[in-house]
Amino acid sequence: MQEFNTAVAHKLNLREKDVAAVLQLLDEGATIPFIARYRKDKTGALDEVQIQNIQDEAKFQKEFTERKAFIEKTITEQGKMTEALQLKIDGATTIAALEDIYLPYKPKRKTKAQTAREHGLEPLALMILEQGAVSPAAEAEAFITGNVKTADDALQGARDIIAEMVNEDAEVRAKMRKLFEHSGAVQSKVLADKETEGVKYKDYYEYSEPVAKIPSHRMLAVMRGFMEGILRMTIAPVEEDALGIIEKQYIRANNEAAEQVKKAVKDAYRRLLQPSLESEFRMMLKTKADEEAINVFAENLRQLLLSSPLGSKRLLAIDPGYRTGCKVVCLDEKGELQKTDLIYIHEKGRLIDAEHKIRSLVQQYKTECFAIGDGTAGRETEQFIKKLGLDLPVFLVNEDGASVYSASETAREEFPDQDVTVRGAVSIGRRLMDPLAELVKIDPKSIGVGQYQHDVNQVRLKERLDQTVVSCVNNVGVNLNTASKHLLSYVSGIGPSIADNIVKYRSEIGRFENRKQLAKVARLGNKAFEQCAGFLRIKDGEDPLDASAVHPEAYDVVKQMAKDLAVDVKALIGNETLLKQVEAKKYISETVGEHTIKDIINELKKPGLDPRSEAQQFEFANIYSIDDVAVGMIVPGVVTNITRFGAFVDIGVKQDGLVHVSEISHTYITDPNEALKLNQKVTVKVLEVDSHRKRIALSIKQTQEAPARREKPQQHKREQYNKPQAEVSMNDALSLLKKKFGK
Repeated sequence: MQEFNTAVAHKLNLREKDVAAVLQLLDEGATIPFIARYRKDKTGALDEVQIQNIQDEAKFQKEFTERKAFIEKTITEQGKMTEALQLKIDGATTIAALEDIYLPYKPKRKTKAQTAREHGLEPLALMILEQGAVSPAAEAEAFITGNVKTADDALQGARDIIAEMVNEDAEVRAKMRKLFEHSGAVQSKVLADKETEGVKYKDYYEYSEPVAKIPSHRMLAVMRGFMEGILRMTIAPVEEDALGIIEKQYIRANNEAAEQVKKAVKDAYRRLLQPSLESEFRMMLKTKADEEAINVFAENLRQLLLSSPLGSKRLLAIDPGYRTGCKVVCLDEKGELQKTDLIYIHEKGRLIDAEHKIRSLVQQYKTECFAIGDGTAGRETEQFIKKLGLDLPVFLVNEDGASVYSASETAREEFPDQDVTVRGAVSIGRRLMDPLAELVKIDPKSIGVGQYQHDVNQVRLKERLDQTVVSCVNNVGVNLNTASKHLLSYVSGIGPSIADNIVKYRSEIGRFENRKQLAKVARLGNKAFEQCAGFLRIKDGEDPLDASAVHPEAYDVVKQMAKDLAVDVKALIGNETLLKQVEAKKYISETVGEHTIKDIINELKKPGLDPRSEAQQFEFANIYSIDDVAVGMIVPGVVTNITRFGAFVDIGVKQDGLVHVSEISHTYITDPNEALKLNQKVTVKVLEVDSHRKRIALSIKQTQEAPARREKPQQHKREQYNKPQAEVSMNDALSLLKKKFGK
């Protein structure tokens, strides 16, 4: 795709040589994480987002070029290509403009205009379109034939031809598209007899919002109601405005012929232009809304995958339950299953037995902490464990997706002799130890941090989420001797089959002692080694650099640094005093640039450092159900999901509360991500409790001191924004709550 260097660089406002380098590396099979981390000298240190944008834009340019070539070929084969037409095609910069030019030449099903032409009415249409001093009705008499019974039929056929000409006029379509964009509105109304069935769409029964302003979550809500047959949906500007623009271009007189043209223009707009552009804008708005929802999901997923790990600890994990009991598993420091058991803490007659089992297991397996699933009976189980007085940390772990994992092929492969409850408990424990390593085994859509994820383009969603997982895995790095094949499969250059081969080879040799041994893994060739080696870590191996993010191709540079300082490599690693003495410029060469040297020195200061912070214990307030929650309470909570309209916060009861975007900050924000992150600890005030519908409204800003007012206009602007959005978006959010908790 290197032929698109110039176009991509211009579109993204990047240096052409950097774009060229990226596209060349991509063509050679390099992955985005590898390019961003180990080829900074070639790309001018472009980050993963910029590299991804280059790849996406190059793909668009390729598709655009191929479509343009197809259109040119088709028109030429029809014998209709002219110099003026070729100039128009060459001047088109968007797919829409290209398609407008192609429309008159595009093969189509038989139209009214084509039928009229076959009946010989085109001369009449052209005569009327000239708008001379003629009587259209009188002229139409001459066109009466066996197929055209009356003069009125002839005039209708002529208008059909004019209407199609108007519809296929690229200039008219461009003006209409601009009008739709700037003045169009998305409108929805409830269909007759659907009021009761579609009550969850009540806010959209009589709804209108400008095309230019409608947010993604409201567009997706309207689209869902439309697709479910609850709502009627239209997208259009004021009709008089549209007709005025077209008439200005086509009406040149004030006579009978002009009146016929006016009729044709109105028919062209209502029958052809408006439906066509409505369909185009519906797709465009849906695509835009999809992309925004996918971005929200991807950002939430990134934050969740990079959640703080507890690390290697011996722990006791519990999957809570009422009637069926609580499944208990003991895991060692590597997350290996040691013991399973079952306790009942909600039956008084079994409490003593449950206490005895927990104390025995803690003593026998030298447990260092507890991991408890935060779902049904989670808080009660936490309370039971704390009352035992074992003086061990207790963590409530988000268990979204654990049930999906426990019933998956992956779980059956890992634990063929265990039932789903044991697998779920193991997943909860491992998720506390290392969220990234465990969550990669679950379909990201099942993790519960999305917004309208079932309504968006599923292919694009999977693509973005996979990219996010790959980025996170390579950002953290992977322990070559302990990583599962699922985690290894996301490492740059590896994939599922090579990951499987790595695990098989590891089981044969016991453990990898150095990165060079990767060359002996089946199907892991030189290219794959180049891509993956820097992201794989070997702790306590033969070469201390194998535990770092320094790529093997740069080992000689590090050895030379150590030699120049008269120490060995091991003494250089982690020694900031020595590393400050390194003269970076001395090691720059044709193959190793300034960016690489800086990265090497920074990595040597803290080799293999996990970018994630360590998990911290969190204490909820002494509330356990929605009945314990009262308006005015100020309690601690944890952010569990972020959408465009607000954030969901777990305050320790079964229902997450909603902090609407207007209640997050005293300063004006449009995106909750500006102020919050997933798993962030926050203090919230309870604004509203609806026990019947299981809904809780919360505020963060009302627990904080408001800054001094600045200007009244800004305050007014914020109120204008918050009031209408609060009314609509709160219901969107509460519908999402209902969907999440099933009631």
